[in-house]
Amino acid sequence: MSPSPAPLILWEGPVLLVHSQQELKRCSMAHNCLQCIKYLMFVFNLLFWLGGCGILGVGIWLAVTQGNFATLSSSFPSLSAANLLIVTGTFVMIIGFVGCIGAIKENKCLLLSFFIMLLIIFLLELTVVILFFVYTDKIDKYAQRDLKKGLHLYGTDGNIGLTNAWSIIQTDFRCCGVSNYTDWFEVYNTTRVPDSCCLEFSENCGLHSPGTWWKAPCYETVKIWLQENLLAVGIFALCTAMVQILGLTFAMTMYCQVVKADTYCA
Repeated sequence: MSPSPAPLILWEGPVLLVHSQQELKRCSMAHNCLQCIKYLMFVFNLLFWLGGCGILGVGIWLAVTQGNFATLSSSFPSLSAANLLIVTGTFVMIIGFVGCIGAIKENKCLLLSFFIMLLIIFLLELTVVILFFVYTDKIDKYAQRDLKKGLHLYGTDGNIGLTNAWSIIQTDFRCCGVSNYTDWFEVYNTTRVPDSCCLEFSENCGLHSPGTWWKAPCYETVKIWLQENLLAVGIFALCTAMVQILGLTFAMTMYCQVVKADTYCA
C-alpha cells in the first residue's frame, strides 16, 4: 500500500494560520501607515486651502480698492495684480479642497485628480520658466514695446489702475519713462512728463525743465532691482516648487496605500 498523505494534511492548518497571521499583521501596518499619511495630507491641504483663501482675499481687496492696480500692459488689460491673485487663489482653493476631501474619504479618484491637477500646474510653471530663459531677449523687446504703447493710456478715463501703477513705480524707483523720460514727450506731444517723474514733487512740476526730472529708465531700473533681489525670488520659487513636490508625494503615496489596502486587506 502507498504511504498515507495524512501528515501533509496535518501541517496544512498551522501553515495557513501562520500565513493568515502574517497577512493580518501586514494589513494592520499598512492601515496604520495609511492613517498617518491620511492626516498629514489633510493638514497639508488644509493649509494649502487656507493659503488660497488668503490669496483670493488679497486679490478681491486689490480689485475693490485699487481698481486694476499694476495693469501696465495695453495688450493684456486683464493681466492685473488683482486678477492674477484672484485666479491663483481660486485654483489653489479648488486643488486644496479636492486634496482635503480625497484624504479624509480615502477616495482614489479624488486623490488621483489632485495629483494630476498639481502635476499639470507644476509642469506649466516649469515650461514657463524654461521659455522665459530661452527667449529672454525677445521678451525684453516685446515688453518694452508694449509698455511704451501703454503710456498713451496714462491719465485717461477707465485706466486708473495703469495710471496709479506708473505713478508708484516712477516715485518709488526714482525713474521716468520706459527706456527714457523722452517716452512721455510722444504721449503729451510736448516736452512734458508726469509729476511723478519730478525730483521734488509739486503740482505741474512735470512742465518744468528736464533738470528737475528723474533720468533713469524705469524698465532697466526695475530689472536691476529684480536681479539684485534674485536670491529672494529664487528662494520663493524653490519653496513653491518644494510645496508642490511635497503635495505630489503625499497624494501618490496615499493613493498607492489605498490601492494596496483595497487589494490585499479587503
